[in-house]
Amino acid sequence: MAEYELGLKERKITGKKIKELRANGLIPSVIYGGKESVLTSSEYVATEKVLAKAGYHSPVDLDIDGKKTLAIVKDVHIDPVSRKIINIEFQAISADAVVEAVTPVVIVNFEESEASKIYHFAMIQSIEELAVKAKPADLPSKLELDAASLKEIDDKLTISDIKLPSGVELADKSLDPEQVVVSLYDPAAEAEKREAEAEEPEVAAADVPADNGEKPEEAAEATEQGQQ
Repeated sequence: MAEYELGLKERKITGKKIKELRANGLIPSVIYGGKESVLTSSEYVATEKVLAKAGYHSPVDLDIDGKKTLAIVKDVHIDPVSRKIINIEFQAISADAVVEAVTPVVIVNFEESEASKIYHFAMIQSIEELAVKAKPADLPSKLELDAASLKEIDDKLTISDIKLPSGVELADKSLDPEQVVVSLYDPAAEAEKREAEAEEPEVAAADVPADNGEKPEEAAEATEQGQQ
């Protein structure tokens, strides 16, 4: 049994009538992966709560009119104006089959590092999520990357530093294990650099040497003398 459960109803409504479905506080959805795709809908608020917790990485028990189906979220369509969910795609899965899911990478213990406590460096996270493969029961809700060891400005954490849970592997075998996930920068040094650049005087156009090293007015005078 999955940690999260969502009740749905099978729907017959399609096409333009889906607007009416949404107006009544329901989200249309579709479940792939079975013998046939199943069109469904669910109550907006309850669905939003489950998606916020399960994300794209945790299995969900879908109760479709009393019939249970294990699934993961494959895609969520958001209205670009209202930012509301307008459609969901689920993928039915087997409890014994290895599946692929997108999992967030979470940096922990950075505040305990010398980079943070002593040098007051800031952290840049280059990779926010990774696709993993595992059986549904082994799918992690997150991949933790411990940043407590960071110290010098050139220190980095890479994909190889992520400790994968038992039964979990990265889905993309072509990923470079030395690809940077976390790097550091010095906010104070960056601020000083910006201040110095802002204080640099602008170079007047008349003071810019011509190609021959002469100022523009000198070059013009030499040209006139040559034409006489």
